[in-house]
Amino acid sequence: MTVGEARPTTGTGTPPEVLDGPFSTRQLLRIDEALRLADQGTGLVFSVYVGGLDEPIREHAERLHRQLADPDRSVLIAVSPNQRQLEIVTGKYARKRIPDTYAKLAALSMVASFGGGDLAGGIIQGLDQLASHAGKG
Repeated sequence: MTVGEARPTTGTGTPPEVLDGPFSTRQLLRIDEALRLADQGTGLVFSVYVGGLDEPIREHAERLHRQLADPDRSVLIAVSPNQRQLEIVTGKYARKRIPDTYAKLAALSMVASFGGGDLAGGIIQGLDQLASHAGKG
């Protein structure tokens, strides 16, 4: 299951109150806080997608990015742990503040954390690095 997929209903016909995924409640709260700080500190809109990505991976991540409310000012981190894939997509305005070189550096840092088994920590670290590179907005 991926983040956002509900667990199958129980015998009572009532869906569970929580979603199944790779993160604990504490990790979700830390990611949410990192997203909030990145948004507030930069004036950009940061989003994280964790789940399967269709081939070609980059095109799927770009489609997800285009669906965001303000794609030009948005940064999407798309992670597919099962496929061992990571894509960072920046909108037209966001790319001026986070050039590809800096996005690649953040991606390398994230991949190092992922390799150590820390998915949430890698995402949080990546958000922090991207926001730091973007600066105040």
